[in-house]
Amino acid sequence: MRTRLLLETLVASAQGLQRELGLPAAAETATPGERREASLAATGTRTTSAAGALGSGSPALLEQLIAMPRARLIVDGYNVTKQTWGGSSLEVQRMRLVNGIAPVVARSGAETTVVFDAASSPTRPVITAPRGVRVAFSPEHVIADDVIRDLVNLEPTGRMVVVVTSDQALARDVRRAGATVMDAVALSGLLTR
Repeated sequence: MRTRLLLETLVASAQGLQRELGLPAAAETATPGERREASLAATGTRTTSAAGALGSGSPALLEQLIAMPRARLIVDGYNVTKQTWGGSSLEVQRMRLVNGIAPVVARSGAETTVVFDAASSPTRPVITAPRGVRVAFSPEHVIADDVIRDLVNLEPTGRMVVVVTSDQALARDVRRAGATVMDAVALSGLLTR
């Protein structure tokens, strides 16, 4: 009896890990429910209707979304900083955002990238990003919006991808690619808590 209980526990743990990692279920062992979930993930999008119901500017909704398993957070850096700390220098804006987002990322565990626009500059500032936060500057002659579009398009279907921006053109494009868009004020609200 103990051996059977141990075996069932191991199988359940392996199945849970398989679901957590988003791995496809083996065809011969998949239950009808698992096969249906896999087909929905393959044909569906990553979008959620919750953003429309609670508002894309809700800090609470943003925190809930990025707390989901395997969530991916992509931040339109200067779009957020210029709305939040527009009177400060770009260097101060960058540091406040990168350092301010670190506790949010630590709480949520979301894979996080902050993308700053550097299209018109041949040099990139040096930023020491806190643990869990990646900082990317767009290449010369490439705007940050295009980098964000590329990052979203590289994500697998079924993963919760949240893009924080108030740029309507970018929001429309990444929504079409399956991301959930939250307004910059939602992140600002989390940073000022």
